[in-house]
Amino acid sequence: MVSLARTIRSIRRVGLREWWRQMQYIGDAKSGRFVGQDQFGNRYFENLNPEEEVPGRHRWVDYAQHDYNATQVPPEWHSWIHHIRKDPPTEDRVVQNLSPPWKGPWVENLTGTRGAFRTYNTTKPKYEAWEPKSLPRGESHP
Repeated sequence: MVSLARTIRSIRRVGLREWWRQMQYIGDAKSGRFVGQDQFGNRYFENLNPEEEVPGRHRWVDYAQHDYNATQVPPEWHSWIHHIRKDPPTEDRVVQNLSPPWKGPWVENLTGTRGAFRTYNTTKPKYEAWEPKSLPRGESHP
């Protein structure tokens, strides 16, 4: 349960509209330093104040889409959110300068959507179903 003082403090920091949106989407009102944004429009935040955030929950993502899932976070941001990297991709020179030429653009997992991969066969079947050759009734066979 969120205390009244924390609720009022959150409304003052982020505004009533943003506070209401956060309560609807993530069930908690968070405020912190804006760290960056990825190519999908997801925004990333960090709050290092231990009195406001539980340790381990001080980094979070604000998804651009309402119907979100974890595959919408690119690998660079995933490593920062999960504390694999100390600095976010916007501030980490290694991540900014080390992008191999063979690396393709990040695409979210489309399983369960219309864009999901479906296998198909391109070879001719080994056997074909038999279709009888019949004449219409009343005609004789030559």
